[in-house]
Amino acid sequence: MIPDTPDSAHPHAMNSQITFPSHRGYRFHQGLLASFVANGIQAVNFLGDRFLRKYHLSAGIEELYRHSVNAAFAEEEAFLVTGAPHASAYYPRDFAWFYPDVLDPETIMDAQDAVRRVRLLEKSVRLMLEAVRAGVVTTTIVPAGRNRYIGINYFSQPSDTLLGILAGLEQLLTAEQKPSSYLAMSQGAHAGRLLLSEYRADLQRAVFELARSLQRFDDNGITALLCDVSAPRSAATDTRAERRRFVTNASVYATFLRGIRLGVIEQVELEQLLGRGLAQYKSELLHLFGRHGHVSHSLDSRALPVASIALDFVNVHQGFWDLTDASERALFAATTDFILAEPRFRIPGTSHFLVSADNPLNKLIHKIAAPAYQGRSSWPTFNVEFADRMLDYDECSGTATYRAHACAILRDIRTVTETHGGYQELISENGLKYRTWAYQSAVAHSWFPRFLTVWKRAFGTSLLGS
Repeated sequence: MIPDTPDSAHPHAMNSQITFPSHRGYRFHQGLLASFVANGIQAVNFLGDRFLRKYHLSAGIEELYRHSVNAAFAEEEAFLVTGAPHASAYYPRDFAWFYPDVLDPETIMDAQDAVRRVRLLEKSVRLMLEAVRAGVVTTTIVPAGRNRYIGINYFSQPSDTLLGILAGLEQLLTAEQKPSSYLAMSQGAHAGRLLLSEYRADLQRAVFELARSLQRFDDNGITALLCDVSAPRSAATDTRAERRRFVTNASVYATFLRGIRLGVIEQVELEQLLGRGLAQYKSELLHLFGRHGHVSHSLDSRALPVASIALDFVNVHQGFWDLTDASERALFAATTDFILAEPRFRIPGTSHFLVSADNPLNKLIHKIAAPAYQGRSSWPTFNVEFADRMLDYDECSGTATYRAHACAILRDIRTVTETHGGYQELISENGLKYRTWAYQSAVAHSWFPRFLTVWKRAFGTSLLGS
């Protein structure tokens, strides 16, 4: 078990306030030259990681977790990152998709760990908010010298960057709501309130700009507002080149919902911009993407169901799905049942589910360098969200329909984590580390806490010490 050590056992943490330095003087760059520099930095980092990394830690789950925590939340870090090879750049979306539970007390090792996490999260959110203030709402922020950053889109404009920023801010704001003896949590909540007050107007402007970018789409009489009618928009599965994707548009809805919940935008003003109520906006999305009885990944595809479904339909934690609604439960269940029943969706003999049964239409660079990166590969973190939505379904329906499946997914992720010496970004369709001539999947240190949170929910006990 992770010890819930009182701050009194750590006098330095107990008797001193966390210092949150105000990092003024950030400079953000965009444009052709800036993108060239950013691409060079990223190419060196990714190729260097592929050929130079030899890391493999042979250890049990508790030691692996402690190593990941120490690596992910190190004092010297300027921003919360995944791990190599992604550590040279910052991905705002990840705060919603991959580490929404950084401040879950159940995942914290001790009081000093709590201090480090709160401090790092505050620095991360402040930097992202400074980017929003500068008009830089991109998929990726690449450091380019002291307090200099390049905003670049990989590989199209984002649909979920604002969602990630709001999710990171919400983690701070709600830090003290879960029972905890860590003083750092109340300090984090205070820091979150200050950030919200300082940057509320900038966030409001950006969210309303996102709302204004939506376009009406009509498909044989079924209409909805979409963010990607004419061109792809990036989401967590950003290498996929399809337009009119469920995940991108679900992320936009989730952004609006979070913005309202945090008091960044007013629902009435948003609905005036959309020309419809928020409930109708969501209902139209569900009708459009669920017209065949399951969630179609992309309206660009007219393929059979096996090729029209992708695992990212589960969307983010506290995001799109409201499984207290019977009609949403039915659509979720139909899509889930199809994935569970289709052998092409899983690594044989396991409960590791692939992103999709076939590799998608990719950007040219991914066809060459990593063709299955977001197709016939298994992302543990998407599987964790799949398991968590299954648990949501059972809780809301009062059944035990999917609990066994959720538990099997989590057990297999534990096994692959111990087998490969760390929490993996993704694994191949053969159950090995995903590796091509150009790319090797990250050991995703900062994604590990989310797994612990969902494990505790499924099994009722902590992963550590079990």
